[in-house]
Amino acid sequence: MDWVIWLILVVKALFLSFALLGGFAYLTWYERRALARIQVRVGPNRAGPFGLLQPIADAVKLIFKEELTPAKAYKLVFFIAPILTMVPSVVIAAVIPWGPLEPPIVLFGYTITLQVADINVGVLYLMSIASIAVYGIVLAGWSSNSKYAMLGGLRSTAQMISYEITLGLSFVTVILLGNSMRMIDLVEAQRPLWFVLIQPVGAMIFLIATLAEVNRSPFDMPEAEQELTAGYHAEYSGMKFALFFMAEYQKMIVISAIAVTLFFGGYLGPFVERWPLLGPLYMFIKIVILLFGMIWVRATFPRIRYDRLMSFGWKVLLPLALSIVFITGFGILLAQEMGDPVYLAVIPALSLPAGLLAVIMVNRALTRKRILSYESR
Repeated sequence: MDWVIWLILVVKALFLSFALLGGFAYLTWYERRALARIQVRVGPNRAGPFGLLQPIADAVKLIFKEELTPAKAYKLVFFIAPILTMVPSVVIAAVIPWGPLEPPIVLFGYTITLQVADINVGVLYLMSIASIAVYGIVLAGWSSNSKYAMLGGLRSTAQMISYEITLGLSFVTVILLGNSMRMIDLVEAQRPLWFVLIQPVGAMIFLIATLAEVNRSPFDMPEAEQELTAGYHAEYSGMKFALFFMAEYQKMIVISAIAVTLFFGGYLGPFVERWPLLGPLYMFIKIVILLFGMIWVRATFPRIRYDRLMSFGWKVLLPLALSIVFITGFGILLAQEMGDPVYLAVIPALSLPAGLLAVIMVNRALTRKRILSYESR
């Protein structure tokens, strides 16, 4: 019956939405505990055992906190902006496959797939939805009628547009390797070998670009509190602020899930062919590891100066991403002409020196600027 199919879709969508909401809450706990361990602190430990009830306490505080709207703000846009930022962080997860199609999961005579929407242009869907969030951020800065919020919104727009080009080229490398834009096909193409092993530099570029996309440290210039008090959400409070907060952490989870799907084998793992429900477990483990990497970067690297951040995106990452696309295409064409997939080893063999050359050039440029700054004193 058609209504049963629609009911299955609604249930899967609701389950994924609530999973992301719960993941957002406990990602904040996970980050605070991990940062505390790295910085030799205790972290949240008062609300519940090991501080596990701290996210609930924070949610209650934000719900009852007074919401203030600036008198000269553009009120309709000021209200809509947090929604425009938060909704894409949930909607984008619809095409991520959490388990294989075979063997099928049959319940009451209906086949249940571990994916909300299986579309043949899933990668294109990801790129289009990811670009919507920038509207919420720039509109939040503009509608607040505050110079600090406006500067944060402008910074975020410039940053996200700059790094989205590199992010798109990272998607191109995966499409070339998987010969498809359907997400589940890209995962199945990694059964012989994960794409991160074939194109490690492309995976690193993707992870760096996603950090800039979600405004995470060291790319959190739109929220630089030393310069902009709080950036684009400086005038927001209560649940409106919580929506921005929620969007950032949900995007961290979804970006990690996309990275796992594109480069780290997705749901693939031991015995997943026999028990498809192991797929979500493998995805969860890989996502948690990548999230720890984001937290570790925040605890380790200082914030990049804004002009250097833009220079790094346009002068380093973009040319490197273009060269990686060229190298990937060359390696695939060589393997096809020779009729042997072993020639795909050309891709990492050429990509790693290209990535190393980019690192050396960045180091030389920074060293030269440091020497010039010393000489000018």
